Amino acid sequence: MNSLMLSTTGVQIPQLGYGVWQVPAEEAEQAVSTALQAGYRHIDTAAAYGNEEGVGRAVRASGLPREKVFVTTKLWNGDHGRAEAAFDESLARLGLDYVDLFLIHWPVPAQDKYVQAWKEIEKVHRDGRARAIGVSNFTVATLTRLMEETEITPAINQIELHPYLQQREMRAFHEANGILTEAWSPIGQGKGLLNDPALAVLSGKYGKTPAQIVLRWHLQLGNVVIPKSVTPARIAENIDVFDFILDTEDMAAIGALNKGQRLGPDPETFNAA
Repeated sequence: MNSLMLSTTGVQIPQLGYGVWQVPAEEAEQAVSTALQAGYRHIDTAAAYGNEEGVGRAVRASGLPREKVFVTTKLWNGDHGRAEAAFDESLARLGLDYVDLFLIHWPVPAQDKYVQAWKEIEKVHRDGRARAIGVSNFTVATLTRLMEETEITPAINQIELHPYLQQREMRAFHEANGILTEAWSPIGQGKGLLNDPALAVLSGKYGKTPAQIVLRWHLQLGNVVIPKSVTPARIAENIDVFDFILDTEDMAAIGALNKGQRLGPDPETFNAA
């Protein structure tokens, strides 16, 4: 498993992880256990997913040393005014002594509390309860303001990113500021991307599924990526992407698929509490 450095922290994040968005609470423990058995060492959850308890049970029951499993969770929108307390509640639900990465889930610009939330999260990081801290769904504008008004630059920004929404401006901004890019919905939520004829051609060339081709593209771009599935065969398939390399021409062919097509909410207007 490749790992990348989260800047300023010395913390290594496994480049490919397992996401549990939309995994029902009653299925989370088994799904995460299956992922850990398949070789994943990076689990991504959030308070809003309602499955932190199951994730924590699976991590604790895995038999793996705690330091070998990278755990991310996130602060929900309605908790920006009480970020430290909400973090402690997530930690209690997980049943862990610390998390490896804690993120602000959305900036919620209409609420205008994300700077306040970040200052509380900086304290959580300094106390060692979160080894690294970052954000999710932030834009150039919200990231810039955060960096201007607080002390710690987010180590990572987790954004919707797939071949139909390649986020080139955000990725360039991240690179210029020492921020890692993490992709959610990396294979397009099964909403047509994997049926693209260009991916079918590459699937035949490399003897890999379209999903594996896309995940390999992410890895070669330098993205952290967190595919999600509850199907054991698919969980195993998604991690089987380290035995081939896409050539330059094929990376360019996937790069040509960009449509600017967003599947999830727009971070500039998403204000759900």
